[in-house]
Amino acid sequence: MDKNKIMNRFISYVTIDTESDPNSDTTPSSKKQWDLANKLAEELKTIGLTDVTIDGNAYIMATLPSNVEHEVPTIGFISHFDTSPDFTGANVKPQIIENYDGSDIILNAEETIVLSPSYFEDLLLYKGQTLITTDGTTLLGADDKAGICEIVSAMEYLINNPHIKHGTIKVGFTPDEEIGRGAHKFDVTKFGADWAYTMDGSQIGELEYENFNAAGATVNIKGKIVHPGYAKGKMVNSMYIATEFINSLPRLETPEHTEGYEGFFHLYSVTGLVEGTKLKYIIRDHDKEKFEARKALFKKVADDINSNYGKQIIEVDLKDQYYNMKEKVVPVMHIVDIAEEAMKALGIKPLIKPIRGGTDGSQLSFMGLPCPNIFAGGHNFHGRYEYVPVESMMKATEVICKIAELTAEKYK
Repeated sequence: MDKNKIMNRFISYVTIDTESDPNSDTTPSSKKQWDLANKLAEELKTIGLTDVTIDGNAYIMATLPSNVEHEVPTIGFISHFDTSPDFTGANVKPQIIENYDGSDIILNAEETIVLSPSYFEDLLLYKGQTLITTDGTTLLGADDKAGICEIVSAMEYLINNPHIKHGTIKVGFTPDEEIGRGAHKFDVTKFGADWAYTMDGSQIGELEYENFNAAGATVNIKGKIVHPGYAKGKMVNSMYIATEFINSLPRLETPEHTEGYEGFFHLYSVTGLVEGTKLKYIIRDHDKEKFEARKALFKKVADDINSNYGKQIIEVDLKDQYYNMKEKVVPVMHIVDIAEEAMKALGIKPLIKPIRGGTDGSQLSFMGLPCPNIFAGGHNFHGRYEYVPVESMMKATEVICKIAELTAEKYK
């Protein structure tokens, strides 16, 4: 693998702003996502893929034809090109740290922003390697432009090295994954793969086929504004009721207090005045029964407060977002086994663990395309401390090629 080529390709992607917009009802949710989408479609044609298409919603698909005579299942590799709206992705200025020595990295001296292994211990895994970081004022976009870079680089490598035998490979790039819509308009039939892998994990070695069951909830609390000088017995302050709602949920069942298979309630937005307050939550759990119990508790808290006030003062709008792909992947576990074997063949220790989140693959698995998730190499997604080791991207690229090769071998 050409390290400089992979590094330069990645930087060319992250310097294009593709932040998605949860308040938009278009697809893609932001027009600027087209800037990278169109570039990617042209690049796939340039490297030699066939059937390259980009539809009216910016979904990109392409094919690398088989170079063997025997029948091999068609496999796919998928990544998303949007970045999270949680933190700005505009004017990304990547910094390259050669031969990282394990010390603090000054991201931004003027604002005293430091990426330190004393806080982010995983940095020490990459001593001696080349890191790409932010300048401390934006996210980086390794989630998931690292994945895109790896897929494009792997396809180019396979084209340039025809001695590596493989079946038909499909490539898919999606918008709006960061706002939960990446798979909504993905045409699984058109894609035509028997199974696929999202390149959307973090640390080198990650291999995941379990994810959260997920729901989103909006809580609207009604108050009543009255002049504070004459408010006794008349004013209803929605913000105090909102506080009552928040405090009625288990305080330690939040993201900052949970790990592994533990679920949570996550309050991520509060907007309020006396007359009205809006809370936005996400609700997550790997276990389906516990997930349903969390949703029931959430609604019960609202019902109890309404009962205490003797009127409908709280309204809850709760909608499921995606489910645990394990249900769809376990019946075809050989697709996970192939990925695990590929990593081991390349000297990578597989880290098989549940995703504390979701990917396009979780929805695609329920749409008929089983889709485990593989590491893309980045760390600290969605914020100023995001970074990616170039060597991890190179290894992910090799994993893609090895999966293709092993699949062809196993179906001789």
